[in-house]
Amino acid sequence: MLRDDLRNFWTEPRPPDAPERLWRDWALVAAALGSVMLEATLRDDVVWRPVAVALGVWLAVLPLWRRTRPLAMIALAFGAIILLQVATVVADPPEPVGLYSGMVVLVLVYALPRWGSGREVVLGGVVILAGFAVSAATDDTPVAEEIAGLVFLLMPAVIGASVRFWATARERQLERMRSHERERLARELHDTVAHHVSAMVIRAQAGRVVAGADPAAAVEALEGVEEEGARTLEEMRAMVATLRDRGAGAELAPAAGVADLNRLLRAPGVRLRVDLGLDGDLDALPPAVDAAVYRIVQESVTNAMRHAVDATEVTVRVTGEPQRVRVTVRDDGARAGRGRDGYGLAGLRERAALLGGELSAGPGADRGWHVDAELPRGRADNRVHPRTGR
Repeated sequence: MLRDDLRNFWTEPRPPDAPERLWRDWALVAAALGSVMLEATLRDDVVWRPVAVALGVWLAVLPLWRRTRPLAMIALAFGAIILLQVATVVADPPEPVGLYSGMVVLVLVYALPRWGSGREVVLGGVVILAGFAVSAATDDTPVAEEIAGLVFLLMPAVIGASVRFWATARERQLERMRSHERERLARELHDTVAHHVSAMVIRAQAGRVVAGADPAAAVEALEGVEEEGARTLEEMRAMVATLRDRGAGAELAPAAGVADLNRLLRAPGVRLRVDLGLDGDLDALPPAVDAAVYRIVQESVTNAMRHAVDATEVTVRVTGEPQRVRVTVRDDGARAGRGRDGYGLAGLRERAALLGGELSAGPGADRGWHVDAELPRGRADNRVHPRTGR
């Protein structure tokens, strides 16, 4: 078991989508270079001043590549420190060589477990410990202070590993939510489309039975309907099996849609006043879009009830346009940050993206939380039958 864990750690890849450079990287470099210049100018006890300044500048610019080349940056930084320690042993200067701005190396120590692969973390850790060992061997510092220095040096690495673990756990949770939303969407597609397609196949088969007295062209047309319906049903079942990761069948049960919103928002558990507005053509939506509208409103209103501070009302608007359906949900609670942007909304974004639309959520300009979604409704001449209220 331990061997497998070590092997998995060694083969752990780098975190995906590591940003190359952000504005704060340039701010960090500017602050480090400014500190080097100030120390070199104001301090009188700096020995080997040109060497100390060169090392300070060297360490100040290395963080620019700490995410994309974490091991290389550790090697360059601690390699320079080791060379300087060896040089001080040979030349024996009266004071330690270096500037306080060299503490920027702690940023590289943090970046190694945060952005490095498993083997890079191991190799970089060896380099860091080697640099510390050389420094401890060349100084006359007491053991207790050496241990405290080691803890101080490795603390950023612990923080980096913790941040990476948290980010990985969150990404896995988001992926589970996306998979769950795909599965739910697949089930709804199966429940609605399979019902209509099955009915089409049955009617086509019945047409063949009663078409004996009609011209052969009628029989041929019915055969075409039957063949097309059977092929559509087979392809849809294959798509559902792919989305679900398992080919388990689903019971035929209609999914909730726009016609169910009144019942949803008037349920006893809804403690906020809800202003529901349905505008435009919402009677002939494709089943997947119809169910997606219901889910977006359901999740958004649920989030408002759970998290909206001092909210009294939620405004829901669903507008059917010729090419798309727009959904907006707004509450009048206290303005918040991004605290409500959780896993449920991540699943809804995945659903909207699968349908070719988009969903955005965030705090309003003045108060509350806003959710806006736009879903394509398909061809304007679709043949989906209007849904009736349940």
